[in-house]
Amino acid sequence: MNIKGLDVSEFQGEINWERVKNAGYQFAMIRAGYGFNTIDKQFQRNASECNRIGLPIGVYWFCYAVSPETAIQEADGCLRTIRNYRIDYPVCYDIEQASAAYALGEGVTITPALAKQLVSSFCNRIEAGGYYAMFYTNRSFLDNYLGNDLAKRYAFWYARYASSFDGTDCGMWQYTNEGSVPGIGGNVDLDIGYIDYPGIIRRAGLNHLSETAPPPAPPSAPTYITYTIQPGDTLSEIAERFGTTVSSLSALNGISDPNLIYAGNTLRIPQGGNSASVYYTIQPGDTLSEIAERFGTTVASLSALNGISDPNLIYAGNTLLISQ
Repeated sequence: MNIKGLDVSEFQGEINWERVKNAGYQFAMIRAGYGFNTIDKQFQRNASECNRIGLPIGVYWFCYAVSPETAIQEADGCLRTIRNYRIDYPVCYDIEQASAAYALGEGVTITPALAKQLVSSFCNRIEAGGYYAMFYTNRSFLDNYLGNDLAKRYAFWYARYASSFDGTDCGMWQYTNEGSVPGIGGNVDLDIGYIDYPGIIRRAGLNHLSETAPPPAPPSAPTYITYTIQPGDTLSEIAERFGTTVSSLSALNGISDPNLIYAGNTLRIPQGGNSASVYYTIQPGDTLSEIAERFGTTVASLSALNGISDPNLIYAGNTLLISQ
């Protein structure tokens, strides 16, 4: 079993998760935070978007613990951060050389024994919270600090950048940090999953899921378009522009406070409102042929509607008229 995945943090910026899923990625590991209750700046958006489109996610928390007690505090912060999201993959503790370097700066030398205690303390706390625990590290840290025994107790996410797998016993392999993924700017970590974690987790009733609760159904043919919120936009202005209502937009996008929307976030706009005109804001990496395919139209039609003389020249941030 080879399952195509990736992992991200705030360093990837704002991600177009629909494009990621359409590119064939089957799961994402998302950084929830690090240290003592510091939440990743993009976590809430990343988790919400993946939950919305039905892309299974796990989460990871970076270790800055200096004792078993602080590892437990980190686990508690992680549990608080993820409790309102559907997590189909494990909850992972990321421990590596930067963790040891931080501890040394705090006057604590991370020994192999202490490193193992940190992982066990975090993972045990995650399990006590009803979630499926995992740890992540690279080949060097595994050899020098953790050894092979922990992988017999907890799920193991293994980092080693190479063109071929070396046979290490693990559930996931992070094989590069230089991946290129539609919908994400810059390099991305890419992963292969070898285990059906969502199935295991559901059958065990972990992550507050259950065997009788099916995974999110694949989205049916969209009855909406997507719009990227621009600086200065308000939900009422967007609703008026697309011939819909603030309440419809709020319900479709899970918006609890219509006065709080953020530039760069993606809105789903229901089709079939009072206005027949449909617009789309070009995203980085889009091509006119991809947009045409997405909306069931043609390059020639888009070119004619928008006065485009060269279909190979479109620019991120510009708005296209899709139909009228």
